Amino acid sequence: MLDFDQADSSGSETKDRKLKLYSYWRSSCAHRVRIALTLKGLEYEYIPVNLIKGGQFDPDFKEINPMGTVPALADGDVVISDSFAIIMYLDEKYPEPPLLPRDLHKRAVNYQASSIVLSGIQPHQNLAVIRYIEEKINTEEKTAWVNNAITKGFTALEKLLVNCAGKYATGDEVCLADLFLAPQINGAINRFQINMEPYPTLTKIYESYNDHPAFQNAVPEKQPDAPSTI
Repeated sequence: MLDFDQADSSGSETKDRKLKLYSYWRSSCAHRVRIALTLKGLEYEYIPVNLIKGGQFDPDFKEINPMGTVPALADGDVVISDSFAIIMYLDEKYPEPPLLPRDLHKRAVNYQASSIVLSGIQPHQNLAVIRYIEEKINTEEKTAWVNNAITKGFTALEKLLVNCAGKYATGDEVCLADLFLAPQINGAINRFQINMEPYPTLTKIYESYNDHPAFQNAVPEKQPDAPSTI
């Protein structure tokens, strides 16, 4: 039996077929995809996968994503199970509004900023890693590990974006980098209590995210599987 909650699929047909997003409320990877879906104006069925209770290891979910991670997106018979791949798929299938600027330098900065989060920060703070460190060593080492990964990445992002940021990461339009930065900064502040004073550029653009409806609707505490008290 599935360990995650299967949402009611009645009335799930839209013009084509409603997308299905397998998500966990506090996953920053799933958070990125929720922002993309909302920016594109796409309706989707939210299917919670409880990572704390081990829903990612359920055999039925492993059929959807053999890696046992969220997010996974089902678009009819097409299933994609990596946040970057999902976002690029959505941007190509639903090109408005575009997530990549036409300017090649700004486009490269978007890829670079996204990569810093995708490979340089988030993997070091995901649930499996920090649980392992805490179990094998101690809580203090876990905290130091996470803080080092975030501060190293944020220092690089601050230098990368300081001369090209506008309202958002690379100007006054939301782009790919913003989808990666918003969840990462949110988690750093609210989950790991990172001091943002050394990162004024990141702080400024994060304030813009907090004023944007697509970003507001995607925050962890507004998801259907979020606990009533956080």
